[in-house]
Amino acid sequence: MKNKHFDFNIKNTLIGLITGFINGVFGSGGGTLLVPILNNILKVEEHKSHATALAIIVFLTSASSVVYISNGTYDLELTFKVAIGSVIGGILGAKLLCKVTGRFLRISFGLIMIIASLRMVF
Repeated sequence: MKNKHFDFNIKNTLIGLITGFINGVFGSGGGTLLVPILNNILKVEEHKSHATALAIIVFLTSASSVVYISNGTYDLELTFKVAIGSVIGGILGAKLLCKVTGRFLRISFGLIMIIASLRMVF
């Protein structure tokens, strides 16, 4: 009997390759790309796509961070300062995720993406 969780799937691998590349180059892409891909291409339910994207980001950022750290392209002191707030914010956000509707997630995530993209352009 095959273990369906570990079957090789070229589509999933390509999605990982693309998001990993974008994350490595731009320092983002995990959530911004993965959530819409998981929702629209893989048809994952809204809550699960957000939670799954967060779990995948651990691997994306770990791989990129190894390269950045080995090249000395990081600020260790700043990393620890921001990490403290990130852990607290992550816990609060994860608790909130379980309490909001999929529609709210979709709309709020879309608005955040629009605001972020406008800020990057202007």
